[in-house]
Formats: sequence, C-alpha cells, structure tokens
Amino acid sequence: MPDLSKITCIEDLRRIAQRRVPRMFYDYADSGSWTEGTYRENERAFQKIKFRQRVAMNMEGRSTRSTMIGQEVAMPVALAPVGMTGMQHPDGEILAARAAKAFGIPFTLSTMSICSLEDVAEATELHPFWFQLYVTRDRDFMHRLIERAKAANCSALQITLDLQILGQRHKDIKNGLSTPPKPTLTNLIDLATKLRWCWHMLGTRHRTFGNIVGHAKNVSDTHSLASWTAEQFDPTLDWNAVEQIKRLWGGKLVLKGIMDPQDARRAVDSGADALIVSNHGGRQLDGAPATIDTLPSIVEAVDKRIEVWLDSGIRSGQDVLKARALGARGTLIGRSYIYGLGAYGQAGVTRALELIHKELDLTMAFCGRTQIDAVDQSILLPGTEPLSRSNP
Repeated sequence: MPDLSKITCIEDLRRIAQRRVPRMFYDYADSGSWTEGTYRENERAFQKIKFRQRVAMNMEGRSTRSTMIGQEVAMPVALAPVGMTGMQHPDGEILAARAAKAFGIPFTLSTMSICSLEDVAEATELHPFWFQLYVTRDRDFMHRLIERAKAANCSALQITLDLQILGQRHKDIKNGLSTPPKPTLTNLIDLATKLRWCWHMLGTRHRTFGNIVGHAKNVSDTHSLASWTAEQFDPTLDWNAVEQIKRLWGGKLVLKGIMDPQDARRAVDSGADALIVSNHGGRQLDGAPATIDTLPSIVEAVDKRIEVWLDSGIRSGQDVLKARALGARGTLIGRSYIYGLGAYGQAGVTRALELIHKELDLTMAFCGRTQIDAVDQSILLPGTEPLSRSNP
C-alpha cells in the first residue's frame, strides 16, 4: 500500500496520473473541446467566489452528512459517470465503485464503461449504485440496458442530455483515439514508458466496452463496436423521449447537462427527481459559461421543486462548499477522482475523497458552520458570488 500522506491536493494526483496513464487515455479524460476555453473557465470561475471568515464560534460537532435524492451521503458528493474509466486504470470502474462504497458516497457507472453493469454489481455485492444512460438510436438495446440496470440494483438512472452529437476534442484526434485505438508509432512508444499500466492491464479481462460488446445486436468485438457506436448518437432526442424513459425506468431519474433556466423548468415538468447543472466538463460546447456561474439562475428557475446538483470544474472541498452555498443540493466529481484512479488505483480514489472531505469540513468551520445542511449563500463574501439571472 503506497504512503499517500504527502498527497495534499487533487493537483498532486493529476501530475502522477499524467505520468502513469497512457497519453491517449489521460488526454481523453483531461481535455475539452475546441479551444478548451469552457474547460478552463469551469475551474477559474470557482476562484472568483470568496468566503466570509467567521471567528470565535463553536466549531465542535461538525458534520458533512447530507442526502441526495433521499440517499444518505457522507458528504454532498458523488462520483460522476466517466467513459472508459477502466482505461485510466485496469478494472477502474470496479475500483472506483468500491472506494465510493467504503467512503459512503454514490458511484455512477457510464454507459461507455469498460467494466459492465454486471461486473460492478458483482464486485460491490449488489451495493446500490447509479447508472448513466446515453439515449441511442437502437431503442431495443437501450431498453434492455435499462432492464440490466434494474437487475444490477441501480438505485437511480441519469440521462445525459448534452451528447446528442459529439463535440470535437483535438487531443483525441491527434492521439488517434478510436475504437479500437490506433497502434501508431507514437502510441506504442508511449506505452513502452507505461510498463506499470501495461502489466496491470495484462491481468484483467476487462478491455472493451462491457455494457455494449455482446449485448448490442451484431456487436461481438471492438471492430464491430466501432461502426455501431458511430451510428448511435441520437440527434432526435427530445423531452418526449425523456418522459418515455422515465416511465420505462420507474425509479429515481436524474437529468444531466442542464445549462439554461428554460431547460431546467422542462426538466421539472418531465418528472425528474434531480437535474445536474453540467457542461460535460467543457467537452461539448466550447464557449459555454462555467457551471458555477450558471447555477444560481437554475436554482431560481427550479424553485425547490426538484434537487439541483452541479458538476464540471470541482477540484476541492472548497468548490463543493461554494456550490452548496449557491443552492446545489449535491455535486459530482469526474476528473478529480479519475486523477486518483490513474495515479494509485482504488487507494488513489480514496485519497481524492479524503482530500475533498477534509477541505470541505475545515472550510465550513472557518465560515462559522458546523452542519452542511445549514450552509447557505451567507457564507460567501457579497459581490463575489454569481448573480441569479433566470430567463423568462
């Protein structure tokens, strides 16, 4: 077991992951679309918001415990769905799910995961986790995928709404990231420097998209998978489809990718239990605003009728607290835990969660609060928080 006591922030984990994970897979997770302006702004926007420090207040008895759609959580954080997590570290989805379970927060499995629904369910002894669904043109496959999620004891379904078409990420093109990956000379040379990753990859049977290969019609290997996935993004996805999926699923439903107050109100009308203010980590529409800047107008539009969560740009417990202060009931982290996974596997994910939790706890205390559910906008310095600008 590595000594991770000197890992003091998420950035430490990022640097180690960058050295250990093959470039094409590291860049896949740590990149944005086009100029990457929105990707960078997601982080910068948090830094503009300042806290009000309070003193001479009793800081004993602190708790970060809360709930997200009725589920108790050790802190208002969940692991976001990340495609190809099992390429950041072999068996990555299983390791991340185990770390989340032990820490007491939810894990979300992506449709485009390497380990399948069944793999994660078996490895976590049917401990409830969440499943993220991409709406595909192959409706029969999608319906069967929903049934598999039920059988795997998934307690909530997330529908990603902002990937009807795929944004362009320059690094993926330059790295030859495809299905299967292109064995270019550059990639082969890079793999030769990642012997630890290669050694662990040899020890797992999970090397392709486990939710798709062997389940979608005529998709039996990575080559047939390539042509199938190229045809499956569904540009016709609309609110009627969302409502149909809600009825088919029958359980807790979360809508991911909301960035506009009008869409937030449609999310409420669709019967969703929560929405996620998300710009896909800056990987889709470059030039979109940061999620933390958009959050207040979404919270105002929803008016407490469903829960509002936030992802994209969270790298610390302070970011979590700022989101909570601005009305987010919960948050999701993607890259922050992916860095930990790429650096040290399950232990790295656990360390990422420990870092976020400690910073959340201490910052909350410095702001004069001892219970996360008592945190509101009054902990922020007036004039530094984004203003609510809900559209009609």
